[in-house]
Amino acid sequence: MERNALIQTTMENLRRNNMTAVYVENKEELKKILAGYINQGDTVTFGGSMTLKETGTYDYLKGLGENGKIEFLDRDLEGADVQCIFRRAFCSDVYVTSTNALTKNGWLYNVDGNGNRVAAMIFGPKSVLVIVGVNKIVESKEEAEERVKKIAAPKNAQRLHMNTPCAKTGVCMECMSEDRICCSYTFLGKQRVKDRIKVIIIGEEYGY
Repeated sequence: MERNALIQTTMENLRRNNMTAVYVENKEELKKILAGYINQGDTVTFGGSMTLKETGTYDYLKGLGENGKIEFLDRDLEGADVQCIFRRAFCSDVYVTSTNALTKNGWLYNVDGNGNRVAAMIFGPKSVLVIVGVNKIVESKEEAEERVKKIAAPKNAQRLHMNTPCAKTGVCMECMSEDRICCSYTFLGKQRVKDRIKVIIIGEEYGY
C-alpha cells in the first residue's frame, strides 16, 4: 500500500479502536501536539525508547520538569530509583512511549523485557502518548512480529549491551539467554477507555 494511504488507513482504524490518532510531518510539529496533551502540574514519565530520544521528546519533558511545569519521573537520572519509578508510573497523569510496531488495522505491538512499558500502556496512567515514526507502520500482525525479530529486538539488545545471540547475528534466534529482552508480548487492539491512548504518527523515520 502507498505510504499516505497506509497512514490514513492506520489512523482510521486506530480511531475505530477507541484510540486518538494524530499525524504530524516532523518532530518540530510534534512538540506542539505534546504541549496540548500535557498540563501544568501533571506527573509525567516514560517508557524506554530511542524514538523519544531522537525526536527530542525526552529533552522536552526533562525541560518541563526542570522548569517546574510538571513532575517528571526521570528513570534516566543518575541515582534514580528505577524500580520505584516503574511502579509510580501506574499513578501518573501522562505516560509517554513509542511502540515496536503499528499495524494498519490499528493494533500496537510491543515486546518487553521487564514488562513495565507494556504494563503501563495497558493500565494505570490516565493518558498514554505513543509516538511512532512511519517506519514502524506495517501491513499485518505477522509483519509486526517479524519487525521485532529482525529489527527492534536485535538493535535494542545491541544498544543495551546484552549478551544475546541476536546482538551478534542481528536477527532473533529464539534464544533462552539470561539476557533475553523478549519476555512479554502484547497486541493492544480496541480499548475500553476511549482516547486514553493517543497515537502520534510522525512523517519521518525514528527509532527501531
